[in-house]
Amino acid sequence: MSASSAFNDEKGGSSSVGEPEYGHDPASGGIFSSDYKRHDDLKEMLDSNKDSLKLEAMKRIVAMIARGKNASDLFPAVVKNVACKNIEVKKLVYVYLVRYAEEQQDLALLSISTFQRGLKDPNQLIRASALRVLSSIRVTIIVPIMMLAIKEAASDMSPYVRKTAAHAIPKLYSLDPEQKDQLIEVIEKLLADKTTLVAGSVVMAFEEVCPERIDLIHKNYRKLCNLLIDVEEWGQVVIINMLTRYARTQFLNPNINESLLEEGGSGDKTFYGSDEDEDEDEEEKEKKAEVAAMAKRKPYVMDPDHRLLLRNTKPLLQSRNAAVVMAVAQLYFHLAPKAEVGVIAKALVRLLRSHSEVQYVVLQNVATMSIKRRGMFEPYLKSFYIRSTDPTQIKVLKLEVLTNLANETNISTILREFQTYIKSMDKDFVAATIQAIGRCATNISEVRDTCLNGLVQLLSNRDELVVAESVVVIKKLLQMQPEKHSDIIKHMAKLTDNIQVPMARASILWLIGEYCEHVPKIAPDVLRKMAKSFTNEEDIVKLQIINLAAKLYLTNSKQTKLLTQYVLNLAKYDQNYDIRDRARFIRQLIVPTEKSGALSKYAKKLFLALKPAPVLESPFKDRDHFQLGSLSHLLNAKAGGYQELPDWPEAAPDPSVRNVEVKESVPEWTKCSSREKRKEKKVEKPFYTDSEGESGPTESADSESDSATGSESSSGSEESGSGSESEESKEASESEEEEEEEEEEEKKKKKKDLKKPVQESERGVFLQTIAPSSTLKSYELLHRITGEGLSVEYCFSRQPFSPDANMVAVQMQFTNNASSDTKNLHIEDVKLQSGMRVKEFPEIELLPAGETATAVMGIDFCDSTQAANFQLCTHTRKFFVSIQPPVGELMRPVFLTENEFKKEQGQLMGMNEITEKLTLDVKCRNEHTIVQRVTTAANLSRVPCGSDKECRFAGRTVTSGSLVLVTVATKEEGAAQLTVNCEKMVIGTMLVKDILQALTQ
Repeated sequence: MSASSAFNDEKGGSSSVGEPEYGHDPASGGIFSSDYKRHDDLKEMLDSNKDSLKLEAMKRIVAMIARGKNASDLFPAVVKNVACKNIEVKKLVYVYLVRYAEEQQDLALLSISTFQRGLKDPNQLIRASALRVLSSIRVTIIVPIMMLAIKEAASDMSPYVRKTAAHAIPKLYSLDPEQKDQLIEVIEKLLADKTTLVAGSVVMAFEEVCPERIDLIHKNYRKLCNLLIDVEEWGQVVIINMLTRYARTQFLNPNINESLLEEGGSGDKTFYGSDEDEDEDEEEKEKKAEVAAMAKRKPYVMDPDHRLLLRNTKPLLQSRNAAVVMAVAQLYFHLAPKAEVGVIAKALVRLLRSHSEVQYVVLQNVATMSIKRRGMFEPYLKSFYIRSTDPTQIKVLKLEVLTNLANETNISTILREFQTYIKSMDKDFVAATIQAIGRCATNISEVRDTCLNGLVQLLSNRDELVVAESVVVIKKLLQMQPEKHSDIIKHMAKLTDNIQVPMARASILWLIGEYCEHVPKIAPDVLRKMAKSFTNEEDIVKLQIINLAAKLYLTNSKQTKLLTQYVLNLAKYDQNYDIRDRARFIRQLIVPTEKSGALSKYAKKLFLALKPAPVLESPFKDRDHFQLGSLSHLLNAKAGGYQELPDWPEAAPDPSVRNVEVKESVPEWTKCSSREKRKEKKVEKPFYTDSEGESGPTESADSESDSATGSESSSGSEESGSGSESEESKEASESEEEEEEEEEEEKKKKKKDLKKPVQESERGVFLQTIAPSSTLKSYELLHRITGEGLSVEYCFSRQPFSPDANMVAVQMQFTNNASSDTKNLHIEDVKLQSGMRVKEFPEIELLPAGETATAVMGIDFCDSTQAANFQLCTHTRKFFVSIQPPVGELMRPVFLTENEFKKEQGQLMGMNEITEKLTLDVKCRNEHTIVQRVTTAANLSRVPCGSDKECRFAGRTVTSGSLVLVTVATKEEGAAQLTVNCEKMVIGTMLVKDILQALTQ
């Protein structure tokens, strides 16, 4: 028998399942006892000397709190056990105190010394719990103690304690905002933390305390981008939202050229423009010409840090957490170029299908995106069809998306869907559908008559609400072309006897009055009927009867003079003062008397002036100025605590603020020779190189300086590490010079061989070494729905592009799924970043229906993963497409011996080396699989190796010929170490991520 059961037997209690606990509220009906005996058994267990009883009591108390029961009266009994030596009891006591410390501040303060001792406890959980309790006691007198505790915890060896310190920062700031400066220092320190556990919490603290201090993010920007994939999901959402606002302040608008050209290309005059404003028009034309010239003269080049953010967040679109996917989607919408935003559509549609509980939020964002980026959701049109089981608010949002996606191509399909929706039993949904039909008719002139006729048919519907909504929408549509639809106005006039909904009756009367010249015989009769029922009508209908009477008096006074006077007399004594005032005003305006002013002369111009046709707009228009996914976007109003999404800067801020100095301890045995100086020069080269042959002259110059200073360079075989500058013998210096000259000749020979076109005999070996063509990954360039039957896929063939050795060969496969032939397939309007080049494929004159054709084009990506954007054209259409290479396809294999590999690796140490530890997938723990996955991820060749626990690979970048070396060293139980040595660190960093993903998935 356990101690707890013995105690229960002794006290007459029971802890068995299904029996009431003494810790429960007596009012719940479990026990018949008075309040003063409540929780007595738990208090006695907490006062016991046995740790087992205390532990059992704390478990039951924490369970009560989890169920929402009030356990505050146990605070004195629990707080006495804060100094208990049993770790398990202590943890649970701290959990309880965090919940009730703010309510029982006086008692909690009595144990403040115990919490301070807890901050020094060897157990990290106790240290973190003590800090959590301290930050929960909201008393200003202990602010200095809390500040000291946070500062110490921020330097703790445990990342869990540092995370808790980050959580405590906003609590202290809300208690005493004057501590902001000291807290910012702690935040700055924690932002430099390299562990993923701390990253999300400290960014949250940054957002709460000092979101305006973006200078704190500069040095940590790249680290946060690289850590993002490994941070917990809550932290990923916080970091992504913060980086979205940061990027809007630090990088240029990636669509700046398109927006400038749109502004410069519009030649429309202003509404109030006249011939007298010629000087202003000329100035505007000059400004537009300058804008267009500037856009053409300065092509936009994306900042590498901007690209880093987009590239590192893209994999998170596959996250199982809906909030993470939504965060990445809003980041891409606000930051990515138009050609790249489409990647988020598939992820958002997947959320709609798999997470029904987040449908409302997802559809809110999709509705906003579909206004500005209609094309990316068109392939998924059917995903927004409405189901009978959908709630009303989901139905309305899906209607909104379908209406936004409607165009000349798919409108017939969408209208058929709308016809089905009108038969629904959900009246609010039916009303929204009728409004959607009206918006489609407004936006697409080709179907305006069809929609109008369909709405007129709904006027005979048995449901009053359907008829009323139809009347309101028809009224708006008729305002666009009233002269063509006098029959519809007559038909609606006949409905005044049957329709009882006030808004619908008012709309019909307004239409008849506005276009009374089109129905001169019917309008007076309608006024006669309305005059009879005037006193029984709603206020909105009465106002329109008065307006109808006034307009008929001005256009047909012979027939309607007496009726108008009768209506005005009735309105003169109406109970509503608005109606009385309106009648008095109209009488003086249309019936001139001696007291009437000059305004009565203009009565016709006032009442019968042409009214502008209403614009039926989406309620989500211009809502994208709020950050997507935020509460402000959901409400379409600025919520408390919302941080505005900054505008793009006009000029790019200094990117050097994000450069971090890496201080590494240099081993004594390495000396700074001329070779290492030359390596530093290579690292300092700009990421994009415009000239093709820069490396040749630079190396020759360096080799000359090498030979000139060869006697001063340190010995390559020196291992003593003394660093002394003693004179060496003449023979040693001569042998050194010979070795260096041989190395230079070998390098030149390798680069020369690389630039040569690969012979047919070599291609077989080349492909066999990399991977069979069947394993090459294909990418979709153009979907068959977007391409109206034409689908295009492409792959990087990994074969040399014979016209230009500095280009990557891209093989494209065209498939004509349409029923008609496609002609004149070619490329136009190529948009590239600085230094990039494209060799177009020959025009495909004819692609018959159902046939497939293949073509190869060459692209010089300049050793960057920037996309090549261009138009794919046929004889009838043009499609904007984009090709973006994985970093592994920017390389060509190079064949090295084991000694050559080690020699080159020795020269690419320090800043040119990246090492990552990983755990190999169970299926990836043999040499064959490792080689296969690495060579699939990157176009590298296998290097012979004497050890069976190492796999080595080598290659050079296509454009600059920078050397890339990869080593995968395996250990026991699937542990491994990945090392990448690369002359270009940006290439190396991206390659590490791709290979890690290939080996661990």
